[in-house]
Amino acid sequence: MMKQNLSMLGLLAAILAVAYFTSSSAIEIAATTTGLAAVWLTAKEKMWTWPISLVNVACFFYMFLDVKLYADMTLQVFFFVLSIYGWAVWMTKREGAAVRPTRTWTRRMAALLLVFLIVFTVAWGYILERYTDASIPYLDAFIATLSLVAQFLLSYKILQNWYFWIVVDVLSIGMYYYKELYATSFLYVIFLGIAIMGLVEWKREYARRASAVQALQDEVNTYAG
Repeated sequence: MMKQNLSMLGLLAAILAVAYFTSSSAIEIAATTTGLAAVWLTAKEKMWTWPISLVNVACFFYMFLDVKLYADMTLQVFFFVLSIYGWAVWMTKREGAAVRPTRTWTRRMAALLLVFLIVFTVAWGYILERYTDASIPYLDAFIATLSLVAQFLLSYKILQNWYFWIVVDVLSIGMYYYKELYATSFLYVIFLGIAIMGLVEWKREYARRASAVQALQDEVNTYAG
């Protein structure tokens, strides 16, 4: 635990250092620090991720409005709703654990989310290009829609959310650097590392629970036989 806390403090110090040397705004510093805390807690499957996430999306909403990334700005409204919903979901069906056990998606869910990703990206990108002064409408819309899918899966405690977040992080690093949001771009480098860590830890926990359930089932079958 002490090692984890020191790692978190080290990451926070790095974020603040980048923010200072790049003259980042106060709102960007608030968004990056709360974002770092929220993602770290998510990877560790801690319930505190949700209240911190609510503060984080409020900060990002204002920041994206200021730099005219309207898809990302609108995305924060969805994130706010999904964070409240995810908070409620993680507290249900915990089976004696601190949070709801991790699940995997079904083929039907995967197919529906893929269709949603394509259709919503094209529609959102078109609206941004035609009716706003968005600087990079289709990339902005794609990253935003991909993030929405990832957040939906995260709220439902579904393992595959991390694959989506990894892609989002890689694309966001380039986009925010291009928009001269250097502290935010650096934050997404850290997010990428935490997302990989989260994927590994969630997969390990999912496998552990699956093995325990299988062992219990084998014991029941042996007894019944």
